[in-house]
Amino acid sequence: MFKFVLNDAATCVRNNVRDFSLNALRLLPHLPQLSPYDVNLQLRENEFVYNFPVDGIVRSYETNQLGSNSPCEDSRTEASLLHRNGFICGIFDGHGGAACGQVVSKRLLRYVSAATLPRQVLKEHIKQNCNSQSFLKCHNDNVDFVNEIKPIYEHSFQKYIKQLSQTPQRDVSSELVHAFLQLDEALSHEALATIDVRTMGVALSGAVACLVHLEGLQLHVASTGDCGAVLGVLDPQTNQWQPKKLNIEHNADNMAEVKRILDEHPKEEHDTVIRNGRLLSQLAPLRAFGDYRYKWSLDIMQKKVVPLIGEQAMAPNYYTPPYLTARPDVQQHELSVNDKFLVIASDGLWDFLSPSEVVSLVGEHINSKKILEPMRLPEGNPTLQQISDQLAERKAGLTRKPIDQNAATHLIRNALGATDYGIEHSKISYYLSLPKDVVRLYRDDITITVIYFNTEHIARLRDAGTGIRAPAA
Repeated sequence: MFKFVLNDAATCVRNNVRDFSLNALRLLPHLPQLSPYDVNLQLRENEFVYNFPVDGIVRSYETNQLGSNSPCEDSRTEASLLHRNGFICGIFDGHGGAACGQVVSKRLLRYVSAATLPRQVLKEHIKQNCNSQSFLKCHNDNVDFVNEIKPIYEHSFQKYIKQLSQTPQRDVSSELVHAFLQLDEALSHEALATIDVRTMGVALSGAVACLVHLEGLQLHVASTGDCGAVLGVLDPQTNQWQPKKLNIEHNADNMAEVKRILDEHPKEEHDTVIRNGRLLSQLAPLRAFGDYRYKWSLDIMQKKVVPLIGEQAMAPNYYTPPYLTARPDVQQHELSVNDKFLVIASDGLWDFLSPSEVVSLVGEHINSKKILEPMRLPEGNPTLQQISDQLAERKAGLTRKPIDQNAATHLIRNALGATDYGIEHSKISYYLSLPKDVVRLYRDDITITVIYFNTEHIARLRDAGTGIRAPAA
């Protein structure tokens, strides 16, 4: 009924995907060559761009998604915070099915938007019978939960904000951690209380998450699992792009994370808790929402889950749960005028590109898009020679004109088609033509959001000495 573990061969291949050559792809049965038009249709199918009409910290954002699983297990959500000037967004990478990622992507932003609202304002809205959508405005969300499930989720949210209203305001980082854990706990309560195949499916599938919360100059990135976030910084002295990682992945490559898990269990289990780079030999991310087959007690598993799912629901060597948590690590960063953009993405992108490569590609894309802007003459009384030089520069820049105006699409195109000699169309065509039963061996779902900061607004806030610390109450 539920798929729990990704194909081991698929994971091994993707972990070494950068080593695959086009010749290796050609060992597959002959695939039809897609035309550039068809490639563009597929790459741009899920593009979305939002330009903010009000002068604020965020100028715009661009996002895109290319599925590998069917259905795609990645989700994304972006929203403006209501009742204050702020922005929130997230990337959610599901596993064992799409259910958990889809549910968490919609609900987590609602929990966080309520948690970071000043308590007095929250109390006033509770008196006015607010609902889970009262504190944010989503920009790219056209679907809602089915009628049978929606009241269950709304009840959990009302219970959550009532508890919030009775507790002192915490700093933003603490509120983010609390929201993650409370939502994850709600997934458990809802599944066990209803024993509904849908709520149980959400609890037993899983999702990693990377959430961005921006208010004033304060940028917070909360991450659980193996999505990634990197800040694009323009060095004013060298005019070169520099990456700044804003999260640490929770996987077996993270030795501190491995030690944390081992310390939580008896020494007798140290050979089985993490084996072959996986939690209990099965799960690659070491923190996640859902995945309650790695969290629930033995008693709950035997009485509630096994009768519904079968013995295969029990992970091997399952002795001292919980083995997994949704607790995020939170990094805080105060924006400066040199911070130009932020990229968050599921691990499908990072399988192909490093954070440094991603920042360089987006930086180059920003520069190349300037050629598409209307020509502006120099101030004052420009000479004919100055105008001629400017026209010559624009003409030369036409060779750098980007294929894609959306930076997220630009990253996907480079991830799939980059070679030492530029973008190779035939390579992208192969990746996009792979049959559904083998494509997962070569690439994962890829979901990307690129957030552009408003440098002028940041400068004004810093000059005025405001927006340095978001209000605590």
